[in-house]
Amino acid sequence: MLPRFLLDTHIAVRWLIDAKKLSREQIRVLEGAVRRTEPLALSAISLLEIAVLTSERKRRLNASLNELFHQLQPPVFQVLPLTYEIATEAASLGNLRDPADRAIVATARAHRLTLMTSDQRIIESKLVPVVA
Repeated sequence: MLPRFLLDTHIAVRWLIDAKKLSREQIRVLEGAVRRTEPLALSAISLLEIAVLTSERKRRLNASLNELFHQLQPPVFQVLPLTYEIATEAASLGNLRDPADRAIVATARAHRLTLMTSDQRIIESKLVPVVA
């Protein structure tokens, strides 16, 4: 089964660590995907963001990098690689400054996925369908 939803990095982290910070709609979609054994997609750039976040201790995640990565495995998660197509698409998204945001949005566009995010800049950009 192919994924229909791509999770922004903060959504994946919140779901694994503190689901109370997710919207009702986000929780509904996530729980529905798990019930249907439908994988949830992550951009490969999210793995780097999580690793940096953990190593820099910007947030108290109450979990080690290995614990987080262990939870981000199939069959629940499917990591989508950065490709030439995605990099080219990301370069064209000048209205988003953060390179990781560009890569995540470009990944959603390239795979025709709905992005789950709480990032207002991405939501307001209307570059991709979102679950906010």
